[in-house]
Amino acid sequence: MKMRDTKLSTFAQIRDLPYPNDVVFGCALMQRMLPNYQLFSQSTGFGDGAAAQATLNLIWEWCMSPKNKFNAPVQLERLEEIIPDVDNFESFGVYPALDFCMALSSMLLSFSKEHEAVAVTIAKLSQGSVEAFILASAEGELSNEQIKQDPLMEYEIETQLSLLEYCKSNKISKEFVKELRADIIAQGISNLGLSVESHS
Repeated sequence: MKMRDTKLSTFAQIRDLPYPNDVVFGCALMQRMLPNYQLFSQSTGFGDGAAAQATLNLIWEWCMSPKNKFNAPVQLERLEEIIPDVDNFESFGVYPALDFCMALSSMLLSFSKEHEAVAVTIAKLSQGSVEAFILASAEGELSNEQIKQDPLMEYEIETQLSLLEYCKSNKISKEFVKELRADIIAQGISNLGLSVESHS
């Protein structure tokens, strides 16, 4: 598969997304990252996958109707309680779980105007999770070009570009957001190709 874009130009395009399209885009990426956290929580007994999803759901609901206010600082405090410390776990799963938490934290901070270009931050975290997974699964070292040509990374970038175009070319409405969220959940897999039972 020929790469249609590079990380740099992908991020530049994401940075140009208007508000609140960028929030919807970020939510879409986090929904794809959520199963990584849920699987980690299930396998280690740490954290709370349902609480993580509930917090993400609040942001989805805001996207559907900005009148649905929520207390971002309170949600940040709750999130901090379920963020894993990589030093306390030996399994690789702690890293994508942490990436999801960092993405969600960045999004919550953006509601307090304390974090700019949140969609770019989340896109980088998502691609970073994929890159780390590829490297952890590889036998031996890989070049940057080999990482970019890995099917999982190609799919990640293609997905980000597809979501970018979708969020850029459509007017944000309750119906649009509801359909996008449902489509991602229906796919049933994370950005690492992992699946988990959804309780949405």
